[in-house]
Amino acid sequence: MEEGKENAKIIFKKWVSEFSDVLYSWALYKTSSKETAEDLVQDTFVSAYHKIDSFKRKSSPKTWLFSILNNKIIDFYRKNSRVKKHEFKISEMTGYELSDNLFDENNTWKSREIHQIWEQEEHLLDNVDFNGVMANCIDRLPQKWKVAITSKYLTDKKANEICQDLDITVSNYWQIVHRAKLLLKECLETNWE
Repeated sequence: MEEGKENAKIIFKKWVSEFSDVLYSWALYKTSSKETAEDLVQDTFVSAYHKIDSFKRKSSPKTWLFSILNNKIIDFYRKNSRVKKHEFKISEMTGYELSDNLFDENNTWKSREIHQIWEQEEHLLDNVDFNGVMANCIDRLPQKWKVAITSKYLTDKKANEICQDLDITVSNYWQIVHRAKLLLKECLETNWE
């Protein structure tokens, strides 16, 4: 038993040495804060160390660590968001209704006006507060839609893998992604000042 723990420690030390820089770069890219990125990477390794026995080697250690880090990033933004706390999670049916309501009977935008947040000169994804609002907007999406969006944009999974995970067709997947992006746009325009 002690030998297994020692092997795990050796493997873990190798992972820290091998993947710290790339994990830090990703966290810094996603948060634009050196301190936050350092904390998130440290939290990732702490979690990985405590869960090392659950690593089944179905993916590479790097992929596994990145999935832990991406969850830490999402949690960070969720905790630091300025989205109104009374907002609720949207059901899939409500999601369809809300996204359909953005168009008129001729399937054109009801409003062609570009919202002022999209005209800002700063890169919104470099803004920690904006990313917090976006994380909460993503969290409000129906579960399947949330998984589709986070898998596509945070973990860079391919469409066919996401379809397998969600047990949906490719055309259904693209419809979900499209509708989720519409709802995210609406949520961001409502909640970002």
